[in-house]
Amino acid sequence: MVYWILYIILGFAALILGANWLVNGASILAKRYHVSDLVIGLTIVAFGTSAPELIVNVVALTNGHDEIVLGNILGSNNFNLFVILGIAGLIYPIKAGSSTVWREIPISFIAVLTLYLLANNFFDGSSGVLSRMDGLVLLIFFSAFLYYIFRSMKKEDIPADITDQKVSGYFLVGMIVFGLAGLIIGGQLVVDNSIHVASQLGVSEKVIGLTIVAAGTSLPELVTSVVAALKQKSDIAIGNVIGSNIFNIFLILGICSLVTPIDYPTNFNMEIYLLSLGTGLLILAMITGVRKQLDRWESLILLLVFIAYTYHLVSN
Repeated sequence: MVYWILYIILGFAALILGANWLVNGASILAKRYHVSDLVIGLTIVAFGTSAPELIVNVVALTNGHDEIVLGNILGSNNFNLFVILGIAGLIYPIKAGSSTVWREIPISFIAVLTLYLLANNFFDGSSGVLSRMDGLVLLIFFSAFLYYIFRSMKKEDIPADITDQKVSGYFLVGMIVFGLAGLIIGGQLVVDNSIHVASQLGVSEKVIGLTIVAAGTSLPELVTSVVAALKQKSDIAIGNVIGSNIFNIFLILGICSLVTPIDYPTNFNMEIYLLSLGTGLLILAMITGVRKQLDRWESLILLLVFIAYTYHLVSN
């Protein structure tokens, strides 16, 4: 078990370095090509930090661990929303643009609603399963989301920073590639060895998926958003979380469902309800108090809700 813990620590180190390289490289690249931090956060950073979920879920699914897959996706999304935004918002209040408040966050709610309807068989009647057809529907939604993002990119007019022009383009690409590699390798080290530790303690697959695996694969989002918050880059901090949640449901669950149908126990509905609640709280936070901003006290509420949920989950 000592070796597993050492590998977990090594994974944390890779995550921290990877997040720093990714945020710095993506931010400079965004300004150079007149693309906003929000678009980069919703695409490159979100995809990069969702890569561990994709890798872990495909491996788990091919080995017949459906509950780990569902627990990982739903647990990661809840962890992103409640813990990551909670911590980032405590570090520095997160300001959001109009498109985030009125478009991206509602799209993330549509993703949750779509998953709920498909998983509970409101359309095709296939009992307790996310079928290949459901996976195709999720991927169609993901394609529509990408189309919306690239349409938004054309409307951006972001001035480039003169000091950033001195950085070589190859160096920037290298930063992003090595940053993503650090995130993926670090996430894999943390997750694999956390599962070994959890298994020694006799924890069920559902609980492992919702806690250890979910938190482990969300560490890239956590480190990336915390680093972005420390650099006062609110658009990357919130764009990373919202984009990652959309990617997890539409892209990763879509791909996994196409690989093989996923059994869906209805007791996972509780996590969908929690995710819906968190998304609703985020929308409410953006339109009340200081508008278009997640304040520190609102961030604290998100953290407290997640702590209460985790206590309920573990105690039962």
